[in-house]
Amino acid sequence: MTYKNTEKFSLDLDENDELKHYRNEFNIPLQKNGEEHVYLCGNSLGLQAKRTKSFINQELEDWATFGVEGHFHAKNPWMPYHEFLTESYSKIVGSKQSEVVAMNTLTVNLHLMMVSFYRPNEKRHKIIIEADAFPSDIYAVESQIKHHGYSVNDSLIKLTPRDGESSIRTEDIAEIIDREGNEIALIMLRGVNYYTGQVFDLEKITKLGQDKGIIVGFDLAHAAGNIKLDLHKWGVDFAVWCSYKYLNSGPGSVAAAFVHEKHHNSNLPRFAGWWGHNKENRFKMPDEFNAIKSAEGWQLSNPPILSLAAIRASLSIFDEAGMEKLVVKSKKLTDYLLFLLNTIETDRIEIITPEERGCQISIRVKNGDKELFNKITEKGVIADWREPDVIRVAPVPLYNSFSDVFNFYNILKSVI
Repeated sequence: MTYKNTEKFSLDLDENDELKHYRNEFNIPLQKNGEEHVYLCGNSLGLQAKRTKSFINQELEDWATFGVEGHFHAKNPWMPYHEFLTESYSKIVGSKQSEVVAMNTLTVNLHLMMVSFYRPNEKRHKIIIEADAFPSDIYAVESQIKHHGYSVNDSLIKLTPRDGESSIRTEDIAEIIDREGNEIALIMLRGVNYYTGQVFDLEKITKLGQDKGIIVGFDLAHAAGNIKLDLHKWGVDFAVWCSYKYLNSGPGSVAAAFVHEKHHNSNLPRFAGWWGHNKENRFKMPDEFNAIKSAEGWQLSNPPILSLAAIRASLSIFDEAGMEKLVVKSKKLTDYLLFLLNTIETDRIEIITPEERGCQISIRVKNGDKELFNKITEKGVIADWREPDVIRVAPVPLYNSFSDVFNFYNILKSVI
């Protein structure tokens, strides 16, 4: 497509967008003057779906009406409520329904997965992670290494781009796996790097790792609801993700996990809890833990229903729109954004997001000058700044328009 940097062109793109009506399904934050913000921060916190309130209110009403009996007699009984999310999640991450479960928060799930899947020994004890992974992930893997009595200096491999580059090349990951594979116990990468927006080749990395006998897991915080995933087919061992970014479930909402079915009947060690016990005799309060033979077997406690209701509201929109169409529109939005940014004649900014990307475009600001970010914020843009020098913008296909992209470009151009 040949793009133009005119308002009319952006409006024409909106007019021909088959997903445009979904914008009306969301509450767009307003500026003090009553105009809508240019909201490009769905990679940090997704917007609230308008139907969220009714989904939550249903559970509040049933709590008021039934009390504890709502576990069985609510319109949407609370005992199996997490199961209402399973089919939708399986479509989003490309899995069987038995392989996904909504539970806990992301870093908690990451620790639970590593209890089972990071089993270091004298020969294999190393973990691979990006050097610029989100701090919580680095803290988690470092603490697991120390918990097992190993040294972070000896057991943690931090991937970095080549000098002068911003993204990590797949061939460099392959070279490290080939060279050190016999000592690597776990590959623990992001699906999408939070800082650069780079999408990793998860299928290839999974094969490279498993061919060397390595367990492969991914943090999909910035991938779920953003890019095409096919976790079951790729044979990924486990994955974790949050639900409040692209999945629009509200701040701090319940996260989720994937465990490939090949591990469901294994004797892997795990931290156990009552909610992960066999449903058939859970209420007989047996002394011995008997795990559910699915991803649900990694559950600890019953989940917060009001939070799950918000996730369910958002996932119902994903079911309607379909991930394939969302991914196509996402590519068009970011293609258009990159076209517009490249028409700005300046040396103050640099795009560091590679071609392999999802919704997010990361704009590096020369000398880490946050004043540029402050100026676009004052003019109605909601994006985010990540230290030391990046503005992240993420036009989300469910609720962002091509006009949003054009308006952001106009604002940025006016203050640069």
